[in-house]
Amino acid sequence: MISVEQILRSCLGRGGKTKRILLGLTLLSLSGFSEAASAQSLISMRGTDRIQVVGRADPTQAWVSFCQHRPRECHIDLSQPARITLTPGTWAALTQVNERVNSSILAVTDQDHWGVLDRWDYPDDGLGDCEDIQLLKRKLLVQTGLPHRALRMTAVIDDQGQGHAVLMVLTDQGDFVLDNKRNAILPWRWTGYTFIKREGTSGKAWVALGDQAAPTVTANR
Repeated sequence: MISVEQILRSCLGRGGKTKRILLGLTLLSLSGFSEAASAQSLISMRGTDRIQVVGRADPTQAWVSFCQHRPRECHIDLSQPARITLTPGTWAALTQVNERVNSSILAVTDQDHWGVLDRWDYPDDGLGDCEDIQLLKRKLLVQTGLPHRALRMTAVIDDQGQGHAVLMVLTDQGDFVLDNKRNAILPWRWTGYTFIKREGTSGKAWVALGDQAAPTVTANR
């Protein structure tokens, strides 16, 4: 069973102290520590908070090229669950993979790495930008047994106003974000990002998550 210390330690990323404590309290319910503490945390953040899908969206051209070279990465197995049951073991796997990849891959832009504006691929040489890092996280999480269908690449506008890519984990407790800018895994609302679009769960088409213009590239490290 995951301990209180492990839960709170996993929340020590960017963001205010109050948010980190509330996230820890929310996760206490997953390990059966305190229904009362869980109820208090849900006053501030609903545990089943899911981002709203508002329609269809086109993927970036770099994603299309990636799919042409690695078609299995873009295939969706509809027999898999679209959402993960968020257990202490699952949370531990998400945290460990997120921290491991963040610490092992040096973030560089595609322009510096490949001499192109936007390219999606695995960071096999230890270098990569945001989407490359998230792709590796998904690959490793799938190897642990988590369903690919519930791990969705997502395009956002970050807190600097630039295009950025994160990995959104769809769970029965809400939608969480794995990011190379922080080790803390946060509910999507707490990232400070504007969510634009992500991979869909029923086909190759992406889905829109807001009404703002989508970034043409996700080149932010």
